[in-house]
Amino acid sequence: MTDERTHRRRGDGGEQLTVPPADFASYYGRPVLKPPVWKYDIAGYLFTGGLAAGSALIGAGAQLTGRPGLRTVGRWTALGGVAASTYLLVHDLGRPARFHHMLRVAKVTSPMSVGTWILAAFGPLAGVAAVAELAPLLPQHGVLGLARRIAPPIGNVAGLAAAATAPALATYTGVLLADTAVPSWHDAYPSLPFVFAGSALAAASGVGLIAAPAAETAPLRRLALAAAAVEFGGGHQMERQGLTSEPYRHGRSGRLVKAGRVLLAVGTATALLSRRSRVLSALSGAALVASSVATRFGVFEAGRVSARDPKYTVVPQRERLTENRAATPF
Repeated sequence: MTDERTHRRRGDGGEQLTVPPADFASYYGRPVLKPPVWKYDIAGYLFTGGLAAGSALIGAGAQLTGRPGLRTVGRWTALGGVAASTYLLVHDLGRPARFHHMLRVAKVTSPMSVGTWILAAFGPLAGVAAVAELAPLLPQHGVLGLARRIAPPIGNVAGLAAAATAPALATYTGVLLADTAVPSWHDAYPSLPFVFAGSALAAASGVGLIAAPAAETAPLRRLALAAAAVEFGGGHQMERQGLTSEPYRHGRSGRLVKAGRVLLAVGTATALLSRRSRVLSALSGAALVASSVATRFGVFEAGRVSARDPKYTVVPQRERLTENRAATPF
């Protein structure tokens, strides 16, 4: 029996066979799934883009409800967020010309192409709305006086237009991640846009609670509560997607996601209690911003983990194959 087993492990000439046992760690020396080439610039891009979108919505709401201090904070935060987001995207691309080249075509079937155009449309609108806030600093007479008079209405139109594109900016990144072959991102396609939308509103509410006049921040507390409900709901579904949800619950990525959830709960609860306390408002705002950062980096890291470990690709494929065979009549 021993000789027979030895013969099976060796070729006819007695040489050791070079094919290793299959463990699904590689395919002929190559990974089962190519990991994403994106660096952590993209995780920052996910956060700053969402912050910009949420802030534009808050700025437009403040404009319509007569809250000038909150409007100013929302508009400048939107501009800062989209500027940082564009920089991080271009830096990850490696060359600024690559961003320009992406604007040469428009493909509605490509989330990256659609997102590039959304970013290109949102940025100038947010910029015009923010610069209009400088109008009171201009002289009252002459050419600059004319600019002082026409800047506010132009800024109002631009602010509302930016807010109209903000929902797409806040959620398209979730669609972009889910459109890849990365298991933990791809399988979370129904919930990622909701998680990112809630995270965007939470971060923007946090900045408003920190920087806006306390007398104008009452809507932000209600918005933070709504954002938490959306994000918790989407996150609950995201973590129930089967094997590929493991990275959202375990390891470094799981710790980041859990930290984001705890910070979101703390920030929301503190915001509801901070009506008369400037210190509590600032603390709740900081917690909400930090929760958004932790959530975005956690989701990004979870995708990288699932791409590196072949079980998240092979096991679900085996399960689907078994289900298909069981459902196919003989």
